[in-house]
Amino acid sequence: MDLISKYNVVHKLQKRSLLIAINCIAALSIFFFGYDQGMMGGVNGARNYYEDHMHFGHPDPVTGSPVIDDELLQGGIVSIYYVGTLVGCLVGGWFGDKYGRIKTIALGAGWAILGACLQTSAMNSTWMIFARLINGWGTGILNAIVPVWATETAEHKSRGQFVAIEFTLNIFGVVVAYWLEYACSFYKGGNGSFVWRFPIAFQIVPLLFLLGIVWFFPESPRWLVKVGREEEGRYVLGRLRGESGEDLGKAEAEFQDIRNIAELERKTASRTSYWSMFTGRGSGKLHIGRRVQLVVWLQIMQEWIGIAGVTIYAPTIFRTAGIGNKDVQWISGLNTITYMLSTLICVFTLDRIGRRWTLYWGSVVQGIAMAAAGGLTTAGQSHPPGSAAARAYSSGAVAMIFLFTATFGATWLTVPWLYPAEIFPLEVRAKGNAWGVVGWSVGNGWLTLLCPVMFKAIKENTYYVFAAANVITIPMVWALYPESNQRTLEEMNLVFAADSIWNWDAEKNFKILKEQNPELVQAAQRGHSALDPETGLPIRGSTARNMSLDVNALQPRHHDDVIDEKQTFKHG
Repeated sequence: MDLISKYNVVHKLQKRSLLIAINCIAALSIFFFGYDQGMMGGVNGARNYYEDHMHFGHPDPVTGSPVIDDELLQGGIVSIYYVGTLVGCLVGGWFGDKYGRIKTIALGAGWAILGACLQTSAMNSTWMIFARLINGWGTGILNAIVPVWATETAEHKSRGQFVAIEFTLNIFGVVVAYWLEYACSFYKGGNGSFVWRFPIAFQIVPLLFLLGIVWFFPESPRWLVKVGREEEGRYVLGRLRGESGEDLGKAEAEFQDIRNIAELERKTASRTSYWSMFTGRGSGKLHIGRRVQLVVWLQIMQEWIGIAGVTIYAPTIFRTAGIGNKDVQWISGLNTITYMLSTLICVFTLDRIGRRWTLYWGSVVQGIAMAAAGGLTTAGQSHPPGSAAARAYSSGAVAMIFLFTATFGATWLTVPWLYPAEIFPLEVRAKGNAWGVVGWSVGNGWLTLLCPVMFKAIKENTYYVFAAANVITIPMVWALYPESNQRTLEEMNLVFAADSIWNWDAEKNFKILKEQNPELVQAAQRGHSALDPETGLPIRGSTARNMSLDVNALQPRHHDDVIDEKQTFKHG
């Protein structure tokens, strides 16, 4: 394949080895994302940072714990990052659909490096705010495009597993951030600027590696087909799925599905701007507006069930539970280790029980854990500090936070990032995933701004707010979110073709359309071969005819119409 650089790994690797290589690069980006989130928990607790440079707090003269004088400034420095991710994801979605996934990853890495350099050298709060805004822009670009690249190259039967593995690396980033900051806190008694500048600078290392190596990896075959580079797309897909025997037939069938659905999308949707996607205008039976609302609110609720507060303000949460300042940092670090290990559960269950059931059991356990944490913290504070009863209740509250974090890692961590990359049409998939990042940015920014205020105003009652959010998600997912597990990316257009917003109507409509449009689902779902039975060669150029997402469009016609057609054909 002369059109693809000879240095591209697609010429050297194939099938599972190529998929693993692609997911390693995707995981590197997601590792940075996790590290960047976990980093601010320790930075906020560095005395040189909050007292000498940002000026939003001072140390307690007795305990040495940070006393926050300006909660709004502290929360603003953290949350402005998510304004950057919001803008960045919209840029990344547009750029990714227009110029490809690989170039977009490189763009995001470059912006993130610039932002990290500016954060490392920040001398005051204004400097840090603008630096985090720029850093967030790069993160938003990466978050908009990396899950899309990963899902478009993976097979539908193991798509969830591969993305879940990537998010294990995401939480590994959080782990590295916590423990690196814990180690740095011993440098010069934790009073120098090195304590917080070095952890911020450390994120530049994976970003430089990502920027340098991503150029040697293949573009998404689905994007190549969408922009008319079908020969390249077919070659990459063949290397991903296999080029001999039964693998050749499956690759060819999947290729034809991609061609057919791309043609159908161009006929069905007339407008693809962000505003048109949000309002749903011009999308016809694709119902893109509904999909946008689903992914935005799924990401918002992912943050409001409590993880944003636990990740960024873990030290504050453990202090609220009665843990002493000297123990807070290592307990927070231990929590991140259990968090990372719990993501392995999702690797083995997500493609078995599906996206919906993963969210269900996660919401139930998380809600119970948060409510129990609130109750145990309240009970502990009703006893004298340091007493046996107070320590017992505090230990119970900490255990509930550990349970919440582990359950989140096994359930809600992965699905809200995987789902947007699965459900949008190929024509606007990067932009669609960007809408998911918009929801994440809104939810995270909103919550991280309010968390310091909430913990100061209502203290342990904040846990009950998170518990209530978990309860709300159960009927929300049950009624509105169709299953995407074990379905090809092309089939999801049939799932969302129903005019009703309810999940049960979408499933009924899908069954009808699947029977009416076999050309759109011939690939891996049924395992049909796309080989000519006589020649053994791939059937090429077979574009599906009369494709439609309207269940009424292909209903049997009147008997007289059928007779007229036969007569016309006979005499013609």
